[in-house]
Amino acid sequence: MSERIRVGTRRSTLARAQTDTVLRKLRRLAPSRTFEAVGVDTSGDQDRSVGSSPDFTDAIDRALVKGEIDLAVHSAKDLPVVLDRRFALWASPPRVDPRDCLVMGSDRAAAGLVRGARVGSSSSRRRAQLLRWRPDLTVLEVRGNVDTRISRVRAGDIDAAILAVAGVRRLGRSKEISQILPGDDFVPAPAQGALAIVGREGDPELARLVRRLNHAPTLTAVRAERAFAGALGGDCEVPLGCVATVRGASLSVVGEVLTPDGRTRLRGIGTGRTSSPESVGAALGRQLLDRGADELLRKRR
Repeated sequence: MSERIRVGTRRSTLARAQTDTVLRKLRRLAPSRTFEAVGVDTSGDQDRSVGSSPDFTDAIDRALVKGEIDLAVHSAKDLPVVLDRRFALWASPPRVDPRDCLVMGSDRAAAGLVRGARVGSSSSRRRAQLLRWRPDLTVLEVRGNVDTRISRVRAGDIDAAILAVAGVRRLGRSKEISQILPGDDFVPAPAQGALAIVGREGDPELARLVRRLNHAPTLTAVRAERAFAGALGGDCEVPLGCVATVRGASLSVVGEVLTPDGRTRLRGIGTGRTSSPESVGAALGRQLLDRGADELLRKRR
C-alpha cells in the first residue's frame, strides 16, 4: 500500500459528500498516509438520458483497473448486480435511512399531494409504487441529481419529487423533506442508503485498512439485497424493491416486483442466517420467479 491513496468518486455534490465522509474516517485510521478524492465523469453523469447502474460506475471501474485510483466509493445501489471479478466490495459503513421521501413546493407541503399532482421521478420502481399508492398522480420523467430535482420543485415545474431520504440528509437538506413515504408501500431499491467501498483484488494491506470501516449488519443487508436483484436480473430499469433487516444472527428480507403501472405486485419475505446473506436473497428472488415474476418483468417496457 502506497503512502498516497487515491479514492475515485463521481463529481456530483452528493457523491463528493459521501466520499468526504469516508476520507475523514480513513485519515483518522491512518494519519501517516495521504488520502485524496479523484473526481471521475461516468456515462450517467455525461448523458442524463441513460442512468442504469453500470452507467454510474463504468469510468470509475476503468480507472481502478488502470491503477489511476486505488479505491472507489459508490452509492451501493449503483453497483452492477454482478461485480467485476477483479474487484472486491471491502466495506459498507453504517447505512442511512433507506426509505423514500417527497419534497414538495411550499404551497403544497401542508395540504399534501392533491389529486393529479405532478411528481417527478426517473425510477421505474418509484413510478410503479407511486401509481399503486395513488393512481390519480401524474408521474413525470425527471432526471438529475438531488439539487436539480429539488430545484425543479422550487421552480414549480413539478409539484413534488420523490427522493431517497439518505441522499437528502447527506446533503444537509433534511428540512426540505415534506413527507417520508410509508415503507410498506415503498420498498426501497436494493442497497439504497448504503455506501460501497470497492478495491482491487490482490491488495491485502489496503483491504485490511478499509475493512475497519465496515459495519457488518449493513454489508450483510447489502449482500442479501444485491443477491435478490441478481436472481431477478435486476437493474435500475426493473421495477423491484428489496430491503433486509438484521437482528443478531437472523436475517429477514422483503422483496417485491411490480408491473410498470403498479397494478400488479408480487411480494415475498425470506429469512435465514446472517452467515449466508446471498443465499437468503437469491432464494427469495427465485421464489418470486416461481410465482410469476418473470412474466411481470417481461411487461416492464
